[in-house]
Amino acid sequence: MKVLLVLTSHDVLGETGRPTGFWLEEFTAPYYAFIDAGVEVTVASPKGNHPPIDPKSDNPDNQTDSILRFKEDAATQKVLANSVKLADMKQEDIDAIFYAGGHGPMWDLTDDKNSIALIESFYNAGKPVAAVCHGPCVLLKATYQGQPLVKGKRVTSFTNDEEEAVGLTRVMPFLLEDEIRRLGGHFEKVENWAVLTIADGCLITGQNPASSGPTAKELLKLIQT
Repeated sequence: MKVLLVLTSHDVLGETGRPTGFWLEEFTAPYYAFIDAGVEVTVASPKGNHPPIDPKSDNPDNQTDSILRFKEDAATQKVLANSVKLADMKQEDIDAIFYAGGHGPMWDLTDDKNSIALIESFYNAGKPVAAVCHGPCVLLKATYQGQPLVKGKRVTSFTNDEEEAVGLTRVMPFLLEDEIRRLGGHFEKVENWAVLTIADGCLITGQNPASSGPTAKELLKLIQT
């Protein structure tokens, strides 16, 4: 089994000038869930090479077992440093696709034509499409049978309440929960920072960083059946 794990290439937090990128736990927890299950993982990003890590995700209070494992794992560090370009990926070569979050994807992956085409290709082929936290922004421009892909689907993501809690409501180009609702998605959420993972057919979404490992495990259930 092969999974494509996609990360952002965007490294600036809107007009603030502050650094951003992908959230480290949202890479490490799914990556190790996949490889520990014997799945082959390809890491990709729009620009290739080393995707930017949001420095806040590596703060002392955000350390997790998977992050600590990553810091002792030179092989996985090398994989991350050499991500392939998303434009070079083909649905036919892969069994599922997983998008990590962090705030970066809101600026590049939302409108990335290669990403949108891949998502639509995977979904049309009945292959799992998974995204966690801000990762579900990649679904907003994707369509299925002429309608927004999220329309009528049970979906979650980083919530308006969580965005307010981290003080970035006015920094974001849009609020992800609002956009999913606007497009007709059946948005679901739990309290801030609690784990929520939703599988609706082959579409899998997770609410926040703590949901990244469980979201990966939901994807594994689909590709291993």
